[in-house]
Parts: sequence; C-alpha cells; structure tokens
Amino acid sequence: ALANAIDARDPYTECHSERVAEFAVAMARQLGFDEEEIEAIRVAGLLHDVGKIGIREAVLGKPGKLDDEEFLEMQSHPVKGEKILRPVESAKFRKMLPWMKYHHEKFSAEGYPDGLHGEDIPLPARIIAVADTYDAMTSDRPYRKGLPHKVALTEISRCSGTQFDPAVVEAFLACDAAGAIEPIRELK
Repeated sequence: ALANAIDARDPYTECHSERVAEFAVAMARQLGFDEEEIEAIRVAGLLHDVGKIGIREAVLGKPGKLDDEEFLEMQSHPVKGEKILRPVESAKFRKMLPWMKYHHEKFSAEGYPDGLHGEDIPLPARIIAVADTYDAMTSDRPYRKGLPHKVALTEISRCSGTQFDPAVVEAFLACDAAGAIEPIRELK
C-alpha cells in the first residue's frame, strides 16, 4: 500500500517500486541469497522510495532540472523514509531499514545520505541501487525520455566499481542475459 501511494504521486514512476523489487529479487537470487532474505529484499525494494511522501510535489514532479535547494530536498528522501518506517515493531522489518536508507550510497563513497564506501554499504542496498538506477534510466520522466535498454546496460557497466558494486553489476548483467531484466516499455 505504501509503495502504491508513492507511485500514485507521480504518473512517471507508476510501478517503479514493483520493478525495482522485481529486479532486486532477480539479482539476490543470482547472488545466492536464501528465500527469506530474498523476500526481505523484495519488501525493501518496494519501500525504498517511501520517503518521497515527504518531498514537495513541486520538487517531485518538476519538469526541468532541480536547483541546488530542490536537489538537497530530493536527497533527503532516504532519511525521511527511515523515519517514516522506524516505528514498525518487527525485527525482520527493522533489519531492512538500512537497505532502504542507503540505496543512494555509491561504492566510491560519493553517495548520500552518509557517504558510505564499498562494503560498508549493506549488500541489499547495493542491489537496490542498481535496480533503482536501471529503472530510473529506462523510465520516461517529466524532464527526459527513458533510455533504451542497451544504453542503460552500458551505463550500469561503466559505473561498476565507482557508483556500483562490481559483483552486483555482474549479477545484474547475468540476470539480463537470462531474460530476467525487462525494460519498462516491455513490461507495460
């Protein structure tokens, strides 16, 4: 319900959370996670953007480039999401909070909100980062058309070791080769 609430705020991101969860599950399977962990990654993928509930509509749906202040507001969504979800009283759920909070961290430590580096970023967050970025690149947005599948794959590969964990990129590409990654236009 929360994932649907996020996606309903912006027609450009309709089903984004579901696709991120689907791609993350495929990579988690490729990386050898057990079924309980895969289900937790699926839930975290569905809820990774819940903090966008706290982002102003003018920023969320802006058709042009965000200014510095708007960009900082948008960058606050992972922390807002953690605050929204923190009251859930479940040990299984609480372990997922860092996965959602850190899905915009970069392997090179240049991400946000905390500038974590490499394996300091929880592996499920690194998985969600690749899934989220791929779907964002291939989706139409108010400010640009989605990129073709092959272009997005090339960009994911190019950012291996800087933005993304190389092992996760390798798993993503293996999932694509197996037909588990379908661009948005092919899913509709």
